[in-house]
Amino acid sequence: MLIGHYSNFLVFISLCVAILASYTALDMTGRIATAKGRDVYFWMIGGALAMGVGIWSMHFIGMLAFQLPIKLAYDLSLTALSLLIAVVSSGFALWLVSQPRIGCIQLGLGALFMGVGIASMHYIGMAALLMLPGIDYSPTLLGASVAVAVGASAMGLWIAIRLRKNTPHVRRNRCAAAVLIGIAIVGMHYIGMAAANFPEGSYCNALSSGVSGGQLYKVVVITSLLVLIGALLLSLQDYRFQIRTAEMSDALLLANQELTHQALHDKLTHLPNRTLLYSRIEKSILKVKEKGGCFALIFIDLDGFKAINDAFGHDVGDKLLKEVASRLRGHLHEQETLARIGGDEFVLLIDLQEPSNVSRVADKQIRLLSKSFLVDDYCLQISASMGVAFCPDHGLDQHELLSNADAAMYHAKELGKNGYCIFDSPMKSKARHQLQMLQDLRVAVDRKQLRLYYQPKFDAQSGELIGAEALLRWQHPVSGLLLPSQFIGLAEKTNLIIPIGNWVLFEACRQMREWLDQGYKNWRIAVNLSAVQFGHKELVATVTEALASHALHASSLTLEVTETIAMRDAEESLLLMRRLADMGVDLSIDDFGTGYSSLMYLKRLPVNELKIDRGFVRDLKAGSEDEAIVSAIITLGKKMGLRIVAEGVENEQQRQLLIHLGCDSLQGYLLGRPVPAELFI
Repeated sequence: MLIGHYSNFLVFISLCVAILASYTALDMTGRIATAKGRDVYFWMIGGALAMGVGIWSMHFIGMLAFQLPIKLAYDLSLTALSLLIAVVSSGFALWLVSQPRIGCIQLGLGALFMGVGIASMHYIGMAALLMLPGIDYSPTLLGASVAVAVGASAMGLWIAIRLRKNTPHVRRNRCAAAVLIGIAIVGMHYIGMAAANFPEGSYCNALSSGVSGGQLYKVVVITSLLVLIGALLLSLQDYRFQIRTAEMSDALLLANQELTHQALHDKLTHLPNRTLLYSRIEKSILKVKEKGGCFALIFIDLDGFKAINDAFGHDVGDKLLKEVASRLRGHLHEQETLARIGGDEFVLLIDLQEPSNVSRVADKQIRLLSKSFLVDDYCLQISASMGVAFCPDHGLDQHELLSNADAAMYHAKELGKNGYCIFDSPMKSKARHQLQMLQDLRVAVDRKQLRLYYQPKFDAQSGELIGAEALLRWQHPVSGLLLPSQFIGLAEKTNLIIPIGNWVLFEACRQMREWLDQGYKNWRIAVNLSAVQFGHKELVATVTEALASHALHASSLTLEVTETIAMRDAEESLLLMRRLADMGVDLSIDDFGTGYSSLMYLKRLPVNELKIDRGFVRDLKAGSEDEAIVSAIITLGKKMGLRIVAEGVENEQQRQLLIHLGCDSLQGYLLGRPVPAELFI
């Protein structure tokens, strides 16, 4: 018998290659488990090549480590066949572990197929030596090597299945498993080598046409290392890409969740907004239609909030709204929805067993809101007016239900506030009337139904006509001529006030241009601005366009804002009014004395005029309290260098007293009623 010996270095190299091949195989199973579509086949084919080449390389390095006292070479066709068997066996293993469910029988058959494949690869590789006489194998050791191959395959498949998902510590576990599987594969190989006996005088017939061991050694080591390391680097790059993709996906998911939350919730109170409320009402309506039962909408409007907002500013008002939302939300049941739909308006959606149960809920909300709120060291007191509408009794449409609850709330306000009303038919008639008015108002501008009436303003001392105030009227096709008090509230509530206010501004400037062309050079036209208009971001641009389109000098236009509007957000008002004043527009504080002015801010506003509210003029008499107030306002205005206008002059006694107190200009029914432009001159 020929006695061989092993190169310890090559034995160690074969073990390293086996461990590296095992780790590559386990890593590929992880890639296949997370891949989708065509990527699954890409990783399966690539994995089969990397794993097959690794196992095959380990085998041939192990054979090269075995040295006989004769020269050896390897037949290329049998060597290639052994490589093909290794790749096919590896591909089958990767396909098997990629299956979603693998039972014990499937695992056993797979281990048998793979083990026999690895053993076949080994013994066909040995046959590539073409030894004459042939190699004599020990049946016991040969059987043991096949058994070890099947066992190693079973262990490898089982571990691969367990570690194919990216669980915690998966890489550490794969490394440990790769060492065990690598040792098992190497053990199988060297048991198989030990089973081989080479008779004395044996000759390697592959020397004439095969590849020598020295040549094969370099090719096998370099190729196997390049393939395995390349596969691992590619897998690592893919893993990093998946991590980045997962991070981006998580960030995108969080961003989408945040955007969705913002789209469906009120920014100030974080309560559901109108959009989310409509969605939940719709779901409740479907539930009532399918399963019966009922639910209620409670429309909540805060009494006294506007006064607090005007007196203490928006910051305090916003904090109060947050406190209101927090207090109401803290007493909700899980199935109830509290939404803020705008301003100081809230809506509560509650499921009910019986409609009569709503009184208990409404009473609780009223009690909650009647308790004082502590905001920025201010003890604030408000109340609430509430309107209740039931589904299905008061409608099976979200808009109708909200409209009916809104109508009931307004009825509660008319009855004295701080209470609730349940919707009934007369309210519905009124609500429909309001809805119809709103629809009519939407087309009033386009159908040229709006009119401007002009009330003259006179110089107090000379009695000379110095201009006019433009007053809006609506020539309704059914209801006739309507005053602003009958529709401006609707316009402001629905934001229609912006196009209506713009029309008023352009029409007043057009009329002023006409009067200037007729020779009335010293006149000014006054236009009132609503709160919504004054806070609109396009106001300055609109005023600029209105003046330019009619070639009107800015000093011919007076913009009137109420004291309350000007003081609502004093710093913002200051910036806006300075921009208007820089254009040359005249600015007037209307209804002076009725709001909550801070003289510190008032003196900073670039206004030209104070307009005394008609409430102080109505009962004006010599020696009266109203005279003292008017006198103080005039004195204050004069000290600040402002013109003083008094409105509501209805008798000669009022006129004379206002002239005596020092008013600059007057307007009122005594001097001239509002009339259309064609009757003004």
